[in-house]
Amino acid sequence: MRPLLLLVALAGAALFLLGLHLDLKWLTLLSKPVPVLCLLLWLRAAPAGAYRRWIAIGLGLSLLGDLLLEWPADLFVFGLGAFLLAHLAYLAAYLGDTRRLAPLDLVIAATAAGGMFFVLSRAGLGPLLAPVALYSLAIGAMLWRALARVGVVAPRSAWLAAGGAALFVLSDSLIGINRFVAPFDGARYAIILSYWLGQLGIAASALALLARPAQAEGASSAPSISGR
Repeated sequence: MRPLLLLVALAGAALFLLGLHLDLKWLTLLSKPVPVLCLLLWLRAAPAGAYRRWIAIGLGLSLLGDLLLEWPADLFVFGLGAFLLAHLAYLAAYLGDTRRLAPLDLVIAATAAGGMFFVLSRAGLGPLLAPVALYSLAIGAMLWRALARVGVVAPRSAWLAAGGAALFVLSDSLIGINRFVAPFDGARYAIILSYWLGQLGIAASALALLARPAQAEGASSAPSISGR
């Protein structure tokens, strides 16, 4: 990332954290989108193609979700919808690289997303039960396909996307726990930092394709993270 763009992203992150600490709603609203906006601008340096396009769409939808969740009104369901669409965009990007089953990756993702939904549903979601179930399905599918890229595409890109997806799942799990199960001190700091790092990994996975080697004809049958 160019120094100026990195500086702006870090300044936006710092201002958001300051806004959280001082409980300045206007400052958090204005500063929260800055890091993801910088990632979108950085993404322009990635190789053109379907992968970059879907990652850009996912970041754009995440930007919308950031604004909806930070808006001084209860727009949680709308923010949830924006991020659900973002996960579907990332899912489309990963499916463009491989469609192999990767069964152990599926088990890992289903355990993470299913476990998150189980914990939240036990807390009583009321009318949000169906939307949260759908969201859990989407984020689980996104994580599964991110993990399935390992062993198929350039290793750096694959691991950046997989790590980013895992951090995104962590961030969303913390949101659910803090909102529906048991609010805890420092929740918003842990949520936003894991979220930003997750988005950084996902965006960087597109930049890592700059030196993408030609894939072998049988790449779609390459081993997964599980070695299967």
